[in-house]
Amino acid sequence: MELLTRSIDIVARSEYHNKTLTRLFGGNSLRACYTLAITIFSLGLFRDALYERVLRTQPYTPTFHHPYIAYLLLALGNTLVLTSYYALGITGTFLGDYFGILMDEPVTGFPFNVTSAPMYWGSTMSFLGTALLYGRPAGVLLTVEVYLVYRAALQFEDPFTSEIYAKRERERKAKGKKAK
Repeated sequence: MELLTRSIDIVARSEYHNKTLTRLFGGNSLRACYTLAITIFSLGLFRDALYERVLRTQPYTPTFHHPYIAYLLLALGNTLVLTSYYALGITGTFLGDYFGILMDEPVTGFPFNVTSAPMYWGSTMSFLGTALLYGRPAGVLLTVEVYLVYRAALQFEDPFTSEIYAKRERERKAKGKKAK
């Protein structure tokens, strides 16, 4: 999990600084971003399938089996994730800002008015919900790892993304001053 998250971060930063993927796609940043999106989405599906498979091989523990809490976590988690996709679109969701594909304005409505990282927290809730649905303590431990990895990722992602948008605003202001 941590390796996957770190690898995506390295690829995205390489794109931002060197336009690595954009050059591979003949200068087409949108095509490069969509390809990265498909890759990240596919790896996420693979990760989720592995997680579910691992849970099935672990011992069932009745004290960890809480279907009502599990379904609530799954519903809330998936709501956060899906509404984030809807609010951000594909390029907003899958690192388009690293490709120079920036949103016009920050998204501040739901689910971003609940948390600044609804995909990460929604995903974490879904992992925990799945662990509680299956009654597997190993799933709870893996969820803790997911939580820690996402927390660490946000320590790098949030400031970097903020700087991308701050740079755009500085460039707009500089362009506005030159026009006068």
